Amino acid sequence: MFFIKAMPEKKPFTALTRAVRAGIETDTQFGAVSPPIHMSTNYTFEGLGKKRPFDYSRSGNPTRAVVEQAIAELEGGAGAVVTCTGMAALTTVFHLLKPGDTLIAPHDCYGGTHRLLQSYDQKASLKVLFVDQTDKAALKKAFDAKPAMILIETPSNPLLRITDIAYAARLAKECGAISVADNTFMSPVFQRPFDLGMDIVLHSTTKYLNGHSDIVGGALIGRTKEMADTLYWWANNLGTTGSAFDSFLTLRGLRTLDLRVRKQAENAAAVADFLYTHPAVEKVHYPGLTTHPGHDLAKRQQSGFGSMLSIEIRGGLQAVEKFVDHLSLFSLAESLGGFESLIAHPPSMTHAAMDPEARLTAGISENFLRLSIGLEDAQDLISDLSSSLENLK
Repeated sequence: MFFIKAMPEKKPFTALTRAVRAGIETDTQFGAVSPPIHMSTNYTFEGLGKKRPFDYSRSGNPTRAVVEQAIAELEGGAGAVVTCTGMAALTTVFHLLKPGDTLIAPHDCYGGTHRLLQSYDQKASLKVLFVDQTDKAALKKAFDAKPAMILIETPSNPLLRITDIAYAARLAKECGAISVADNTFMSPVFQRPFDLGMDIVLHSTTKYLNGHSDIVGGALIGRTKEMADTLYWWANNLGTTGSAFDSFLTLRGLRTLDLRVRKQAENAAAVADFLYTHPAVEKVHYPGLTTHPGHDLAKRQQSGFGSMLSIEIRGGLQAVEKFVDHLSLFSLAESLGGFESLIAHPPSMTHAAMDPEARLTAGISENFLRLSIGLEDAQDLISDLSSSLENLK
């Protein structure tokens, strides 16, 4: 906490303001406005048995501490740990479970998450139930297995399905299970899972929190200090903590988070409206559309609809390839949440690790494309998409 300059008690600044100001004016040696990056591996002891706040960077780093506090405040949690990747965050949180425990997961989650959980299930480390969490009856039924944890991902990746966070949290509490929400797609700007009862919030900081497509990282935030301390203990124990340089860049990204995600969401809404009316597009998955099955729920638990959307192109895989090849402003690449617009083909990219049957069950067809809308001019993006779709005729 001592890394963030104290603010007057009479001015209750918002978490977003604190994220912008995180670490500002904390350099006592030279008076640098922006906090310096601490790349040292280790830190001296004042004397035998007299440890300073930091001793070894895996266990704690001054630069990482600043961004951890900023992320915790943004989410409204008691504390956070920044990890080296989003998958490292998942691996860390799953270590809260005992061998043989049951975990409920989304049937349409990110491909890397599905692969990790399937591998745990296959080696009998955990019993994993992949459930359509938008189906309340199915979700409630899954709790008959007395799970130790539920992982939710809302909106889901890449279907953009909406799970009722408060309902999932309530079921978990009644069962004594730990509830974990992946808030990567929404960021704390648009969604606050702790306010809806979740125990842990997870992020791939690679995405919106960093926002510049130049680091990989993750974060785990605990609702209580006890949970936050446990998560930090496991991250240190496993060696999954993040580097100083990546933490420095993530902090840089947090300072413009609010501006970026709001503009990207504005662009996405315009793009979704255009795609929804185009005859070459079979289906648009975007919670901001009133026709989306989860639209009303999204309005209740989110303060915005985000900048991720998915589409299904008419004409099958051949049309998808032709469409993608003609685009100029959408880079064919994995990841999301950066300043640049991206397009991905989940069946062959982000969700290739899922077996075909699992993809089919999730609803990921061969003509499925995921778009991450960036900060380019919205009309330029629409023009590029329009030109590529017209090329399909």
